[in-house]
Amino acid sequence: MKAVEYPFISSPGAPSEARLTLGFSDDHGTTRLTDRRHYGPLRVQKALYPEHPSVCHAIIIHPPGGVVGGDRLHIDIDVGAQANALITTPGAAKWYKANGHISRQQINLKVAAGAALEWLPQETIFFNHAHVMLDHHVELAADARYIGAEILCFGRTASGEIFDRGRIGQHTSIRRDGKLLWWEQGVLNGDGEGMQSMLMLGGHTVCATLIALGNKVLPSEIIGSLREIGNSAEDPTAKSGVTQIKTLLVARYLGHSSQAARHWISACWQQLRPALLERSAIVPRIWHT
Repeated sequence: MKAVEYPFISSPGAPSEARLTLGFSDDHGTTRLTDRRHYGPLRVQKALYPEHPSVCHAIIIHPPGGVVGGDRLHIDIDVGAQANALITTPGAAKWYKANGHISRQQINLKVAAGAALEWLPQETIFFNHAHVMLDHHVELAADARYIGAEILCFGRTASGEIFDRGRIGQHTSIRRDGKLLWWEQGVLNGDGEGMQSMLMLGGHTVCATLIALGNKVLPSEIIGSLREIGNSAEDPTAKSGVTQIKTLLVARYLGHSSQAARHWISACWQQLRPALLERSAIVPRIWHT
């Protein structure tokens, strides 16, 4: 498969647009990256197989290293029937000062019959005065499986940087066989009540979410193990919870440390992957670099 690169023209200082389309297909037990198209500074270098040919790993990179006001990112991923893909990133995504413009990210994930997708990017950092709109939509076939995670960091507390000006909007939906299973939307203003409200961040600066959808209800032992991970979190100020509604599981984490949130996400994923996807949790090497 040859990557397709569309012409990209941008003037210095002007907002940029980047698009990435990936397609994965099963080839007699091997998952191959059969469609790879990109426009602008957003791409995947190559398919990786650190665990087994049936699972294709891909690392999405954004060479500029950050998103400025007015930039737009658009990612479309299609996992074909019986294919298995794991998508991650090499480091934190950084959303900088808006400069009077709204930055946008649109992610569309489609998982076909008998397929599985693990969407596991590293953390997202919102700098002060950022104005960002995030849209994340997942379409699953009736028997498809999905694990998705995100870590949102409001400011960089370790560097003494806060998020008290700016606006972050988010819209997430998950559908299985056309039926809506998960819908979430909200807006956080840096100087708004939501940053301190117990119904939202409750004064925390880091929020992590993991959502898993399989073909069966997970046993109570798994749910208990996930809750224990939260109880033993590195950040003593952290709070976490786990809820299972039929075959959909949602785990949340609130704290002040992005590193602690990463460890929590990784530990939860290592519990869920064998139970949900029936394969060992081989931690991507990029997470340790």
